[in-house]
Amino acid sequence: MARKFRLPDLGEGIHEAEVLAILVAVGDEVREGDPILEIETDKAAVEIPSPFTGRVKEIYVRPGDVVKVNDVMIVFENGEAFEEKDRIAKVKTPVESDDTPLEPSHGAGPVPASPATRRLAREKGVDLHQVTPSGPGGLVTAEDVRASAEKKGKTAEGSRIAVKKTQERRLEVVVSSLPDFSKWGPVERVPVRSIRKATVKQMTLAWSQIPHVNSQDAVDITRLEAFRLKHKGEIEAMGGKLTLTVFAMKAVAAALKTYPNFNASLDTEAEEIIIKRYFNIGVAVDTNEGLIVPVIRDVDRKSIQEISIELNDLIRKTRERKITLDELRGGTFTITNVGPMGGGHFSPIINYPEVAILGMGSARLQPVVRKKEKNEHLIVPRLMMPVVLCIDHRVVDGADAIRFMRVVIKALEDPDELLITMI
Repeated sequence: MARKFRLPDLGEGIHEAEVLAILVAVGDEVREGDPILEIETDKAAVEIPSPFTGRVKEIYVRPGDVVKVNDVMIVFENGEAFEEKDRIAKVKTPVESDDTPLEPSHGAGPVPASPATRRLAREKGVDLHQVTPSGPGGLVTAEDVRASAEKKGKTAEGSRIAVKKTQERRLEVVVSSLPDFSKWGPVERVPVRSIRKATVKQMTLAWSQIPHVNSQDAVDITRLEAFRLKHKGEIEAMGGKLTLTVFAMKAVAAALKTYPNFNASLDTEAEEIIIKRYFNIGVAVDTNEGLIVPVIRDVDRKSIQEISIELNDLIRKTRERKITLDELRGGTFTITNVGPMGGGHFSPIINYPEVAILGMGSARLQPVVRKKEKNEHLIVPRLMMPVVLCIDHRVVDGADAIRFMRVVIKALEDPDELLITMI
């Protein structure tokens, strides 16, 4: 019996992926759960496990191919050498069988659905047994879950998805044709795929939807840097890395608690500001494939040590393309630090649908005027770091930005103040 393995629905509006590597060959015998493909979506690179036990009959894709959800990628056939229990293993990712399609399952047994669909069902409180499947072989899709959740809770989820799609379609503006650049010299065309394709879409959406306003300042991190150098060795011994970004995350968490409108999203359809009562901070990571933003959850409840270790691990996984989709989701505020590359003042684009982003530049020794007594002043060398806060002016105002920035600056300039804000 031949079975066609199709690209599963990975959720989060992901409709296509690029094939990075094929981990099996025609004739290979695989068991359920064995990795068979490595793909890259516009979110991250992930391994795809085999949904059942069988033998590889045909492979329809090659590295570099871009495939869409439900495209056939590999055809399997059952191998005689496998045990019966392996041959009848339940399908856990999209699969098409030559047998008669399964009827909707409403019993106690497992329901055919991809891991992303199961996660979506858990998030929305939907019982998969009560969902009528529309996918091949009785497969429950993400759209089935969303439809069931809308019907059950009478929510506006369906309309919000439609509004989002409408907004995205509006972004597809018609532009004038480019000239033929080859008339003036050699050119090379590089396909816009995966992470870069997602960046194009996200930045266009953010810039077109959000009225950006920025507030710039400088932080005297002389004392903080001395504190960092004193403790970085012990943090490294634990597997972490004590960076200025780590301290900034704790300072931002304190500011978000003081000014919760910065930890929000604007629902234009409902005309509501959604204030999040959790503090998940994303950190922009520069990789060979483009900018990726992994998320540290519950920053307000974690120590400097814990964040140092977790962030260092996430950055490593991101650059090795081992980051998971879950580790890229759920952010409420983003920090981007160009300091390690020598960057100074700049204005980052807000990570939509968040309402603010903090940019950090390279710290440099600069002459600073300090008051000595009464009318006397001194010029002293201080380590100054440029910072910029970009805001969504629909949700927060310039005065709010200045107040928010003062909380962050005060915490970064005084390690004792930073420790107090952590309590």
